[in-house]
Amino acid sequence: MTYTLGVDIGTFESKGVLVDGSGTVIASATAPHEMIVPRPGWAEHRPDEDWWGDFKTIVAKLLEQSGVDPAEIACVACSAIGPCTLPVDADGRPLMNGVLYGVDARAEEEINELTERIGAETILDRCGNALTSQSVGPKILWLKRKRPEIYEKTAHILTSTSYLVMKLTGEIVIDHYTAANSSPLYDVETLDWTDDLADDIVSLDKLPRLAWSTEIAGTITLQAAAETGLAAGTPVTAGTIDAAAEAASVGVAAPGDMMMMYGSTIFIIALTDRRVRDPRLWYAPWLFPGQHASMAGLATSGTLTHWFRDHFAKELTRENAFAILAAEAEKSPPGANGLLLLPYFSGERTPIHDAKAKGAFFGLNLTHGRGDMYRAVIEGIAFGTNHVIETYAEAGQRPQRVLAVGGGTKNAIWLQATSDVSGLPQIVCEKTVGASFGDAFLAAVAVGAAKPEDIAAWNPAATTVQASSVPAYERQYPLFRRLYEQTKDIAAELGAEN
Repeated sequence: MTYTLGVDIGTFESKGVLVDGSGTVIASATAPHEMIVPRPGWAEHRPDEDWWGDFKTIVAKLLEQSGVDPAEIACVACSAIGPCTLPVDADGRPLMNGVLYGVDARAEEEINELTERIGAETILDRCGNALTSQSVGPKILWLKRKRPEIYEKTAHILTSTSYLVMKLTGEIVIDHYTAANSSPLYDVETLDWTDDLADDIVSLDKLPRLAWSTEIAGTITLQAAAETGLAAGTPVTAGTIDAAAEAASVGVAAPGDMMMMYGSTIFIIALTDRRVRDPRLWYAPWLFPGQHASMAGLATSGTLTHWFRDHFAKELTRENAFAILAAEAEKSPPGANGLLLLPYFSGERTPIHDAKAKGAFFGLNLTHGRGDMYRAVIEGIAFGTNHVIETYAEAGQRPQRVLAVGGGTKNAIWLQATSDVSGLPQIVCEKTVGASFGDAFLAAVAVGAAKPEDIAAWNPAATTVQASSVPAYERQYPLFRRLYEQTKDIAAELGAEN
């Protein structure tokens, strides 16, 4: 029997699965960790504890649960939150906490300067993406300017995935899909690193070697084998960002397919028949040569539901809090009795790219209760998601098939609200494990144990959430859009000192 192992590092939790050659999950495991917020607009992880520590914990659990001989594992693949920014020294030791993806907005000054200096059109043409809080290039420049003592010691700039691959194999590798988030350092036409647009950010020899996600980056070293219990010599793929692995896990494979990932953030990947050139969306080459992906993401989604639970449901246990909150929200009608929420609690990524945007409940009165507020949270995220879907439509890429995945698919109100607001049905597959299952599948593809089209058998469709016409949403969605436009200047001024 051939087994493959997939591990994914998320914002608040890491997951792993051991899968056999038919796609059956033999064992699964999780490990929680925290997102560190040192100051408003910043977000970090601890690389050794949260990434490598979680990996080792998960692998130990998988091997114990399954009883599988590590020598029978044909390949290992990792994914992780991304794009992250982690400087390491010549020995691969982290020099600071990992700076997270677009939820970390510390490099706004560098984003603005680089955009003005290079030109927004030039950046979009060469890199496929406008510079935003999602971009790695400005965060490296921030490091160089604000933490020069760390920058001077930096031998390599890694992401969360490439850090795991380095710990496992000793190789410094990054996949093209992840690298495309490194604007203005990655050229989407040549599929290579470039310093043509800005030669003062970082020396290109500090960036990882480029590879496709299913290429073998290296094999597990003796040291990694001793630390993890895996067999030395086991192949390890280049890996990818969690969202891409999640899309692969549910069969996003052809132009017109869209993944809707319900996690700590809403993240969307649409496969397209051509490169989409739109500054409101992100672009990257897909996991395989010759394919294109257009991405979008909200800054806070599942993170916002966690925030609400932690601050407004303290008397509930973590085990039952979300179920009780959902039951209370069900008693509130669609539209939350006239309550609106702006979900911009960490600024916002697509499509507004406004690091200064603020969250807000609007329309509160003395009749509103916790159920109304929780329903407004869910609907506010759904409204933000629909704003993204409208942006895809304006770019000529309204999806033909939407596949939902992630922990949020267990929240029926959230799924239904998203379909009702957008008018799009959503397919939910049998396995909603997510990125770690996608990693295991991509690992099987990498060693020839599966073909890309086999995912339909590995994870068939289970249910479809149909869209309904909801008058309250038809009335409130335009108000949601207006509320942001009419308050964004106040939000920017309000946060000027923070």
